[in-house]
Amino acid sequence: MNDPVSLFGLGVTLLEVISFVLSLVTVLLNIRQNHWAWLFAIVSSAAYGVVFFNARLYGDMGLQVVFIVVSVWGWHSWLRGGAGHGALPVTRLDGAGWRASLGGWAVGFVLLAYFLKTWTDTDVPHADGFLTAGSLVGQVLLSRKKVENWHAWIAVDILYVGLYLYKDLVLTAILYALFVVMAIIGLRTWRRAAQGGVP
Repeated sequence: MNDPVSLFGLGVTLLEVISFVLSLVTVLLNIRQNHWAWLFAIVSSAAYGVVFFNARLYGDMGLQVVFIVVSVWGWHSWLRGGAGHGALPVTRLDGAGWRASLGGWAVGFVLLAYFLKTWTDTDVPHADGFLTAGSLVGQVLLSRKKVENWHAWIAVDILYVGLYLYKDLVLTAILYALFVVMAIIGLRTWRRAAQGGVP
């Protein structure tokens, strides 16, 4: 599964292709607020963990482990995290939530970049650390059904396109370009849901 093959002229692995498809399904289900998205998130995160390990993107690899744990929590939250242990509604961050999210991103970036630069052989510790921290923020906000999770995903996905092109993960770069479009759709859809519209 880790041997390169040619797909439309791109050098990819079968595992990267599988991860690509599972990730697309995950985001499509997230946009529709379907709780089965979390199952696909767990499987795609496990698969991408191996892809990123092979590419020496250790921050992203570790992030996939965290995604698996957060996905279990998110699945439970979506189903039982609302009032009276009911389904969790889509809501927006208040000022304190915005500050906590941006502060968490900044602190996470500093700590992760230091760790990656000091303890791994990655050649992109700062980019990997920044995007890993932002992805963690996005995943936590997604788990709590906050509209602003899509803001985080739009920002990191745009930057991930460049990082994955640099690391010759062309199919994954294409996936993240699609994620940008899907995150914009998700943002619009969830804004309507937060205002009481039909999701």
